[in-house]
Amino acid sequence: MLSSSALFVSAFVTLLGLLILWSNPARVVNRVTFTCSLHMAAWLAFLHLALTSPRGSAEGLFWLRCTYTVSASLPLHFLLVKESIVLGLERAKLRRNLVLLGWIVVSIVLTILPFTDFFIPSSSSASQPVRGWAYHWFDYGVIILYALLFENALRTIKKVTGAQRLEIQVWLVGGCATAATILTLKALYAVTHDSIYVLLQPIVALVFFGGTAFAITTSRVFDARQLILVTLERMILVVGVAGVAYALDWGLGNLLSLSPILALVATTALALWFAVAFNGWLDRIFQFYPQATAARQAAYAVARREVKVDSLEQSFLSVLKGWGQTDHALMLSGTKGMLKGGGGEIAEDCVAVRILRQLRWATPERLAREKSTPEREALGRFLQEHRLGVVVFGEGPTLSVLIGVGLPASRRPFTYPQVTQLMELASIVESALERSHFSVKAQHAEQLATVGLLGASLAHEIRNPLVTIKTFVQLLPQHYQDAAFRDKFFRLIGDEVSRIDRLTEQLLDLASPRVYTAVPTPLHALLRAGLDLVTTKADHRQIRIYAEFDASPDVAMTDAAATKQVLLNLCFNAIHAVENKEGERWIRVATRNVPEGIEMAVSDNGPGISPEILPRLFQPFQSTKSTGFGLGLAICSDILSGLKATIAADPPRPGAGATFRVHFPCPPPSS
Repeated sequence: MLSSSALFVSAFVTLLGLLILWSNPARVVNRVTFTCSLHMAAWLAFLHLALTSPRGSAEGLFWLRCTYTVSASLPLHFLLVKESIVLGLERAKLRRNLVLLGWIVVSIVLTILPFTDFFIPSSSSASQPVRGWAYHWFDYGVIILYALLFENALRTIKKVTGAQRLEIQVWLVGGCATAATILTLKALYAVTHDSIYVLLQPIVALVFFGGTAFAITTSRVFDARQLILVTLERMILVVGVAGVAYALDWGLGNLLSLSPILALVATTALALWFAVAFNGWLDRIFQFYPQATAARQAAYAVARREVKVDSLEQSFLSVLKGWGQTDHALMLSGTKGMLKGGGGEIAEDCVAVRILRQLRWATPERLAREKSTPEREALGRFLQEHRLGVVVFGEGPTLSVLIGVGLPASRRPFTYPQVTQLMELASIVESALERSHFSVKAQHAEQLATVGLLGASLAHEIRNPLVTIKTFVQLLPQHYQDAAFRDKFFRLIGDEVSRIDRLTEQLLDLASPRVYTAVPTPLHALLRAGLDLVTTKADHRQIRIYAEFDASPDVAMTDAAATKQVLLNLCFNAIHAVENKEGERWIRVATRNVPEGIEMAVSDNGPGISPEILPRLFQPFQSTKSTGFGLGLAICSDILSGLKATIAADPPRPGAGATFRVHFPCPPPSS
């Protein structure tokens, strides 16, 4: 079992080294890490041969000497990996590195010692093992080398920045932790002679060395501090849950005398509950990614608060800058092959976006670690031109979004956990923008539907002045000499043409898509103009319309077209509600001053609102009519929220009809 574990780990480490080399053979760090993997695999293979040889035999002694010899130069190989991270193993620099020359000399001495009688004399046998002075001093020498490696790495960390700093930290933690753990296990074996300590050595090599090598060569950049904290948290979690499970199993079985099956079920359930609660408590204690939580909450708040695309983009850019602690961020989105935003645009089929769609995310460090291709070089130029430290690509059913964040003020590269955070933020951004685009399209469709409803009624309104104009034109040749007739003709023609022009302008204003902007607007004149558009439709159905405009002053912060659209939607809903009612039918539009604003109320004496539909009244596709899609009130709510106004319905009362109240903010008082 001992030999098989060492042999298995040796093969696995060799395979890991080949994968590291294959991922980017042109990168010096990958090549040196590959040779270090082979070095580690050789040590494990010799350990396997030493363990499988007959105890005390000459063959076993030979393989034991080989094991010690190979392990003696491992600190030097770890140092070479560290140097390759910093210098790229430039020959000119290495020739001047006298410290490295000293390392080489000491490593050569330590590799020779195991094959001398100073290490294990020739007189040593299985029955009477003899160890020379060099046997013990060998371990001291290796420990000193690792201590020097640790000190050298600490000094180097203070001189470098960016990805190099993080890579050295990870290598320092992984390499020194591997060596320290294995040396500790050797010491424990020497004291206890328990084979478990030999069994654990290959496993430690696999866990520490494999994880460290992967972390400094993969496309993902990791922070050593975060890795240590995550590992520590997981260890505490495992130990804590295991201890609780053991105590529960013992207590339920011995103190409460439950059957083994019941004790197992109860222990499992309680241990799982404890694991969830304990894990949440540990997350709060260790404070993993507090900036991610704050950014996520801010992004959700923006998605709920903002409606217009421009406002969403500006607010999300502020969230991204705060998350990345930078003064620069980029956000492009689009639905028809072009990504636009921030005054710039880029085609979705360009090389940089095409490769980013495949990779989903990119950082300069990832592109430097992976194999170089023309597409990746184009993406690297894109990052450099836009001064980005990380970029992610999100794709929804109809909308694509590209989000980039500049390097933070600390100049530290973005790590992979941060990339996953940004991808989550990109998903929130994509959903919010997609909803906003759909809202704009729905508003336009509702506008066109409103124009269609007005068409037949306004055709009659326009036809009346046209008939009058036609009649006067026909009479004009006979009465041209009549001065009174000419004066009346010119005055009436002007009034009727102005009326037609005013009606058509209002129709075009309703039909045209636009961005709503709140400005100080006289509300009563606006409401009267809107009511002119629905009066004919109401008259055809014998519905009375009352206007009670009591607000004074009546200037509100709103958009004229938006307010008219909301008024028409509410009036048309009221007409549909009362048109089949027996007896008197009426609609009332009233205004009044309220604290910090003006309230517009649209009431009718129809059947009222069903209590069941009231909670979701302003959600899309909520309709009690046989025609329509139930978008009118939802669009009204979206329009008003973009203007910082609100809409609400009075609680339903039997036989009291329905009342909708719109609250418009007033402009701030002038100083």
